[in-house]
Amino acid sequence: MARGLRDKSAIVTGSSSGIGKAIASLFLDQGARVLGVDRADAPLELTGRTGFTALALDLAESGAAEEAVSHAAATDLDILINNAGIGDARPISETSDDDLQRYLRVNVVAPFALCRAAIARMKGRGGAIVNVSSVFGLRGAAGSSAYSVSKAGLSGMTLQLAAEHGRDGIRVNAVAPGLIATPLTEERLNENAWFRRMMIEGCPLGRPGRAEEIAEVCAFLASDAASFVSGVIMPVDGGWSSAKFLPKPG
Repeated sequence: MARGLRDKSAIVTGSSSGIGKAIASLFLDQGARVLGVDRADAPLELTGRTGFTALALDLAESGAAEEAVSHAAATDLDILINNAGIGDARPISETSDDDLQRYLRVNVVAPFALCRAAIARMKGRGGAIVNVSSVFGLRGAAGSSAYSVSKAGLSGMTLQLAAEHGRDGIRVNAVAPGLIATPLTEERLNENAWFRRMMIEGCPLGRPGRAEEIAEVCAFLASDAASFVSGVIMPVDGGWSSAKFLPKPG
């Protein structure tokens, strides 16, 4: 059991499936107490596991961040994982102002509010925040305008908060996943040859990642093992963002 997470108290948003579920599950395995936050219609399958508490909440609503953090009041808050978000954006020509506002509200404004509420709790004792951004927030990606803009904003927020609150003992980092295998991405890969070529053939490791691989990096960044790591945006993408890559023919 990793010493860095044992007896830590964590909030994990978007914990019902995919990356969020993998993060929450690994944190529980490593001895943390986890408050899993997701929408009321999301199945919180981890309910019943020792150390896990479920909270149904729409984080895009006003006051939701403060409510989520208040539910961790029974124990000191050590870790915030901002994983909840929305994807599947379209080119700018097909993106309305309402679309853009929706991406910013969920992917930037809600994590900002959660960070603000969590930092108020962590001041004086320290803590760790890990934001789940995207490689699309680090590199341009055709056909994903609003999503990429919002994830770039989340990455920028990570750097700013790390600078502002390091003296409070609060470390702020982000992971930037590449293509991660989920039922949704599998459907898109099967239907869109261009997307498959860009994301898999353009990846040096030649495959999608697994949610558990993102969870492992989040656990490291949240743990005491990363006690001198802050202000880092770590791509976890099989090398996709590090090089313009296509396999050699034959």
